Amino acid sequence: MADETIEALLLEQRKFPPSEAFKSRAHVVGTHLYDEAAQDYEAFWARQADELVSWSRPWGTVCEWNLPFSKWFVGGQLNVAYNCLDRHVEAGRGGKVAIHWEGEPGDTRTITYAELLAEVERFSNALKDLGVGRGDRVNIYLPMIPEAVVAMLSCARIGAAHSVVFGGFSSQALADRINDASAKVLITADGGWRRGEVFPLKPQADEALASTPSIEHVVVVKRGGNTVDMKSGRDHWYHDLMANASAKCPAEPMDSEQLLFLLYTSGTTGKPKGIMHTTGGYLTHVTYTHKYVFDLHADTDVYWCTADVGWVTGHSYIVYGPLSNGATQVIYEGVPNHPGNDRLWSIVEKYKVTIFYTAPTAIRTFMKWGTQEPAKHDLSSLRVIGSVGEPINPEAWMWYHEHIGRGNCPIVDTWWQTETGGIMISPLPGATTTKPGSATFPLPGVGAEVVDENGKVVTKGGGYLTLTHPWPGMLRGIWGDPERYKETYWSRFPGRYFAGDGAKLDDDGYLWLLGRVDDVMNVSGHRISTTEVESALVSHPSVAEAAVVGANDATTGQAIIAYVTLRGGAQVNESDLRNHVAKEIGAIAKPKTIYFTPDLPKTRSGKIMRRLLRDVAEGRNLGDTTTLADASVVTELQQRAAQSSED
Repeated sequence: MADETIEALLLEQRKFPPSEAFKSRAHVVGTHLYDEAAQDYEAFWARQADELVSWSRPWGTVCEWNLPFSKWFVGGQLNVAYNCLDRHVEAGRGGKVAIHWEGEPGDTRTITYAELLAEVERFSNALKDLGVGRGDRVNIYLPMIPEAVVAMLSCARIGAAHSVVFGGFSSQALADRINDASAKVLITADGGWRRGEVFPLKPQADEALASTPSIEHVVVVKRGGNTVDMKSGRDHWYHDLMANASAKCPAEPMDSEQLLFLLYTSGTTGKPKGIMHTTGGYLTHVTYTHKYVFDLHADTDVYWCTADVGWVTGHSYIVYGPLSNGATQVIYEGVPNHPGNDRLWSIVEKYKVTIFYTAPTAIRTFMKWGTQEPAKHDLSSLRVIGSVGEPINPEAWMWYHEHIGRGNCPIVDTWWQTETGGIMISPLPGATTTKPGSATFPLPGVGAEVVDENGKVVTKGGGYLTLTHPWPGMLRGIWGDPERYKETYWSRFPGRYFAGDGAKLDDDGYLWLLGRVDDVMNVSGHRISTTEVESALVSHPSVAEAAVVGANDATTGQAIIAYVTLRGGAQVNESDLRNHVAKEIGAIAKPKTIYFTPDLPKTRSGKIMRRLLRDVAEGRNLGDTTTLADASVVTELQQRAAQSSED
């Protein structure tokens, strides 16, 4: 039947093999890792755990798999903070820079591994002094400042699980997450810098704390300098606690399956889901993927991931992966366009960044701002560039390749989720010939297959992306709700983890992510991915960014509605764009209506909120808008839609 699988419409033939110069010093060239993992994936992961992670007690069993629950490196003991800090200092690398931190106003801090360890030991003791112990939960609600890293590592050091809440979330979102985890302590700041102004965090936290009975203490970092109320007995300044805390706190060995953190991800219905990640398997997964996906050479590379620690990308590829590998990295507090649209490129030039990891949404924004912005800066230090967060359309990939990578940096387009813990599908930059827009192949040690509506394996064409066997970084469940875990991830295709993403395989076996399956439109019986229509729109030279949704239509079931942002100064009419889509992927995919808009509704992490666009397209009242970066964008779209219907 026509509607049993997702149509594979776009065709991409351009190929980019790794250069001989890159291969000459890459960690992986050829297929040896893939071959080893294909022979015995458990033994493969055991070797990674053995070589990349320091254990205080060896494990007995590599993997215990009671579908859908897994345990990895059972019986082993380790400490994550020890792996990220102490072992590098003990090896004589204490003077190596761990973090080049850049505040939005331009203030900077350079923190070595020895200095970071000293700070973490002190704050670990401060947490203990507040009564925090092994198994307790601690909430973290901070801007992108070094203390966020310190707080996470201090929790790991003493065996408390952290739950980081993105600093842009509302007080209600914070309260919900505190209450679900019954957190004992909240770590926040007076405020942080964003777009040239201080955004207050402590007042937001106070609002949440009115309905969070489990919180006993609040730690407040001084960053914004804004006036805050401090409640006697409950609230403590970070600097005061640190001044009184003892300097030494040995890293305690933790069971491999000790809960390391909770991270909440929105459910399609009901309350947010507390995704559980544990210690040994997670650390192995992120250390391995950070080293090989980015071809990290810790002695020479300067790495920069532009994510926020409030998201899983920040956990895995700012805190745990890079520090476990002993990397030097850049952390930036603010937005990419303050004080100018070239802020990120000025930072790349300043710190001679060699590895740069950002989101497709950011790349499309850079396209909109124009090539003159990166051209102002010397980006020749870059050697690997990556993307994360959603599928990257081929035109954005090519722009990134040409204008940021200068045509000679491999692009690692990575697919993974909060739930997977670490990267699952990605090129290896010295081994994989890439195609613009394709995440290429599952990494060694990862089993992934595309299946149709009935769970039958698809070898060419579109379908549903599933994972076929356990992996070390996988979620261990949903906090307090094992049934929801089974139902959400394991019920759709028996024996398989289903992530909710559509994918297709091309003639060469390359994987192409098609976005969430709830972002698939059913047009006259054809299941069409929003990602492919968006890619077609953005391939037009006048278009910087596009978002597509399906709206109810009496004739076709759903009609394709597109929202388009043009590149600076560009002009194009609606019929030309509709015909361009027809030429790229077929008449069935032509949008019924195109709205031109200066911006799209996005979360503060940069993801387009298609749910709100569907509300606009169908004339409904808007759902929750608290996570929007700029709510006025949606109001303007509603006015345009109303005007269009009157016309």
